[in-house]
This record gives sequence, structure tokens and C-alpha cells, in this order.
Amino acid sequence: MLKKIKQNDNVLFFYNDSKKWLMKAAPKQKFHTHVGIIDHKKVIGKPFGTAIKTNKGKIIFALEPTIYDYVMKSQRSTQIVYPKDLGYIAARIGLQSGHKIVEIGTGSGSFTTFLASLVKPKGHVYTYDVDENFMAIARKNIEKAGVSKYVTMTKLDLKTAKKMPQKDADVVIVDLGDPWVVVPQARKMLKGSGAFVAICPTMNQLEKLAAALRKNDFFDIECTEQIVRTIEARDGKTRHSFRAIGHTTYVAFARKVITPASLRKILSPIVEQPEIESDEVDSAEDESLSSLKK
Repeated sequence: MLKKIKQNDNVLFFYNDSKKWLMKAAPKQKFHTHVGIIDHKKVIGKPFGTAIKTNKGKIIFALEPTIYDYVMKSQRSTQIVYPKDLGYIAARIGLQSGHKIVEIGTGSGSFTTFLASLVKPKGHVYTYDVDENFMAIARKNIEKAGVSKYVTMTKLDLKTAKKMPQKDADVVIVDLGDPWVVVPQARKMLKGSGAFVAICPTMNQLEKLAAALRKNDFFDIECTEQIVRTIEARDGKTRHSFRAIGHTTYVAFARKVITPASLRKILSPIVEQPEIESDEVDSAEDESLSSLKK
């Protein structure tokens, strides 16, 4: 049975990829846009996906919002983490229902919303911030996405807190300007083999963070940048889109390990390059020689 739009349901009114509006359906609402008036009463009682026409003859689709839409349409007080990064983070740390997540730095709550959508119904996100204005905006975004039940937001500065509010967390996520400062605190809250994730806009931040992670007995350290480029697929005219989301942030990953002091001396303070098998070396040499012969 097709799900029908009810009054106060969130609806994504979609004209094209750059022109779409996320609103609650209200029978008296007539939303004015440059493509015409979107009359809400035309979609109430109709199935999600219904097409309507504006007074200017433009076609608008009434779509059911996904978590992608809630993230991208969230009210922003700070820079958000984009879906291209969120997807890789979720895969890299194996995010799933039942996980206990600690987030240091709530920001606009878009990341919190994404996390809660994946750990529900058995998991929970505990998020901490120090700015009440940011927290108020984040609370609205989380409520709009309908995941408040799975989020506990607390005003607390974990940089100076004497006692950590959580323990045995599956994941600690840090979105601060100086993430290396809270690495010891993150370690205390993580379970053994738990995942650490940090959002770092600059490479200087990555350098300081990686050093702090090694110092605090984290391993499997990886720093990445995700770049997505869309394709304009049209019959006989397919090409790369001129619009692309390039650099938004770097993402650092690590795992909490428990290494006795006697074994720590063996580990190099610098991550070693992976060894190359001898047949791979021979193959590379053969290819370089053949190119020289040409």
C-alpha cells in the first residue's frame, strides 16, 4: 500500500537537484517560489511521489525525505559533514544498530542526526557541546528528523571534565578545532578496539592528531579525503558535471588498542609503508624497462 501524505508530515518538494524545499505539509500553506506557488493541500492525502503543477506550469514532486535530505537541509550554525564523508565514516567504523556513540562537538546536529538514524532503535548517541546557541539549533534539526528519542544532548566541556560521562563506547567522534586535546578523554570512554573518528579541515590538524593518537595507544590510523563528482547522463551527451563537491574536510580514523609497555618499544612511532611482494617489484621493473625500450 502506498504511504499517503498526512498533515504535518515532512515533505521534500522537489523541482530539481538544486531547487528543493523540505517543509511540513499544512493545508493552508501556499509556498511562493520562482517556479510558482506550491499549494500544500494538493499533496495532502496523496501518496508520496505525487507530482503537482504550480501556477506557472512547473512540475513539483512531493517526496518522502531521507536522512540525506535531513542532513543537507538542516539549519546550519557551523559547517556540516557532507554525506560523501558520512557514508565512508559509517562503512569504515562498521556503524550499526545497537552501537553506543559519543560525539564531542554537536555543532548543527546534522552528524548527530545521521548517527542516530543508523544506531536506532537499540543504540544511542550521547553528544556534548559547550555552546547553548549551537545546541538549540541542533536540537531543532534532530527533532525535525524524528530521532530525538535516540539522542542525549548535554552541555559539558570534555576538555576540562575531571570525570568522563560515558564508558565502553563503540565509537567516539570528535568535531573540534583541536581534536588532539581530547584524545586521552576519548580513550577513557572507548571500549577495547573501539573506533575513534575526527573531522579535520586542515592537514596541520591531521598531523597533530595522528601524533596524539600514537602517543595514546591507538592503532589502525587512517587519514582520508573523499571527493565526489557527479555525472550528467544524457543520451549521446554524457559527461562529468561542472558542479562538484571537492574538499570539505579530512577524516581521521583509529582504533583503541591495549599494548603492554614491553611491546610498545617494538612498535615504530611512524606508520611503516606496506611491504611490496617481490613479484610485484619485478612486474613494475618490467613495465618501466618496456617503456624505456619504446
